[in-house]
Amino acid sequence: MSTLEIRDLHVTVDTEQGTKEILRGVTLTINSGETHAIMGPNGSGKSTLAYSIAGHPKYTITSGTVTLDGEDVLEMSVDERARAGLFLAMQYPVEVPGVTVSNFLRTAKTAIDGEAPKLRTWVKDLKQSMADLKMDPAVSDRGVNEGFSGGEKKRHEILQMELLKPKIAILDETDSGLDVDALRIVSEGVNRAKEATGSGVLLITHYTRILRYIKPDFVHVFVDGRIAEQGGPELADRLEAEGYDRFQAAPAAATDEAATPANA
Repeated sequence: MSTLEIRDLHVTVDTEQGTKEILRGVTLTINSGETHAIMGPNGSGKSTLAYSIAGHPKYTITSGTVTLDGEDVLEMSVDERARAGLFLAMQYPVEVPGVTVSNFLRTAKTAIDGEAPKLRTWVKDLKQSMADLKMDPAVSDRGVNEGFSGGEKKRHEILQMELLKPKIAILDETDSGLDVDALRIVSEGVNRAKEATGSGVLLITHYTRILRYIKPDFVHVFVDGRIAEQGGPELADRLEAEGYDRFQAAPAAATDEAATPANA
């Protein structure tokens, strides 16, 4: 059992207009086997939360804590966070020319496990995961994300999740830019990885369509850098019907009750 605990997290970012506070006291607990969906309008701080946990240097933690199984995540380097069991599927995956997908994945697996996987087993697992995600086998010999379509990039992110087996997977708008078929395939990959490893999943999305395939245990609504409301899957259905207007019209400050995680 693993637990990611976020307590009263405040995060700023430097802009041309000066320092801007993005997260204004986020508290959230994610346990192994749980799926948490974070929803909210553009600019509400959803992606900032993901990148702050992962250690992106653009964001400054001004107060609060993030721990994984009691260990201080904020004191770890980016690679230490990955080795500890945190995984981030990025909204806009970057290209890494000159490094093939197969070499990248095996190197990452070696770094996480502390030893290289047996080649025969590794090749078998890689081929099977790629087949499940309906990826062209030739992709394994291409540069990481080099010339990939949007759908190929997102499948490659989930391929990483399946093979690296993280304790906590953070998926930042994995559904963006996917057609109906690709969305189903990617979602099935997330479900397979979660079922195989018992990973906790933090799923960031604007829309409920991915939640038809990946069923959340908890839904959290982000507004103005805070959790404005949270509940179960039924909350996503309300958002589909009502949108975010009622949250944006309400006072920005969340109540103490709303700020307390439902599963704490």
